[in-house]
Amino acid sequence: MLYRRYLLGLIALFATGFAGAAAGKAAPPALKVMTFNVRLPLASDGPNSWEHRRALAVRTIARAAPDIIGTQELYREQGDHIVARLPHYAWTGIDRRGGHTDEHMGLFYRRDRLRVLSSGNFWLSDTPDVPGSITWGHPYPRMVTWAQFVTRTGGHRFFAFDTHFPYRAGDGAARVKAAALLIAKIRAIAGDAPVVITGDFNTTPDTDVHALLVTRFADARDGPAARLGPAETFHDFTGKADRRIDWILTYKFTARRVETLTDHQGALWPSDHFPVVATLQWPSAHGPRVAPRKHLSRVR
Repeated sequence: MLYRRYLLGLIALFATGFAGAAAGKAAPPALKVMTFNVRLPLASDGPNSWEHRRALAVRTIARAAPDIIGTQELYREQGDHIVARLPHYAWTGIDRRGGHTDEHMGLFYRRDRLRVLSSGNFWLSDTPDVPGSITWGHPYPRMVTWAQFVTRTGGHRFFAFDTHFPYRAGDGAARVKAAALLIAKIRAIAGDAPVVITGDFNTTPDTDVHALLVTRFADARDGPAARLGPAETFHDFTGKADRRIDWILTYKFTARRVETLTDHQGALWPSDHFPVVATLQWPSAHGPRVAPRKHLSRVR
């Protein structure tokens, strides 16, 4: 009897040890990332103005339940409205002029799942550290908001970058310069850590901009990901999109599912862009443990 109990005890001990080792090596839950050009609040949009579609925008976000949302054309009133209705989110970022009265590249995140370690902004210009700076011939400041996050469970770290490239047909050279700067700045800020990039790139994947970016990053819609919804994302409040200009790019993550969301309420749409959501698998090593960097912008 004693021998049998001894054997059972050993079996239980080894089973516990193996389970603990397996748990220690288990990957964290998939990271769900959304890119969403929310369309700035313009009274001239009439029935498509923010006051008419904001409830639908909130419901669209709530249904998708992303961990991270990179937004474009976000005004402070829109960001504050979203987190007031979805209080498990917070957002960080300043506007393209360096304050809070213009368009933001606001980064939203689930406060119950993620914590911000550091954050900052840079501008797509010859003087990227100068707020509101404009070069390369485009009419508005263009910028990137970034943050370093750590998961509340497991302590896994990664960086998120959110941007909005110049929009005019003649801005092709400026977009290429923006892509080159984006690559260089991400290398400098994130090093070799896992990265997600969200953005409205105002160009299609058959251009030099995309070709340059995918020398370093993977387009989530390419590769092994299951693809749902239309590829095209800009529809101008019609529901009939004709260009894929909203992308999610990654470094070290693997996209397992990418969905273009076409939520609407009759003729009402959350925005003139479809949001895109990618479900990402973490790298096996979950990235290096990177020291936190200095906060460069207000976290909200």
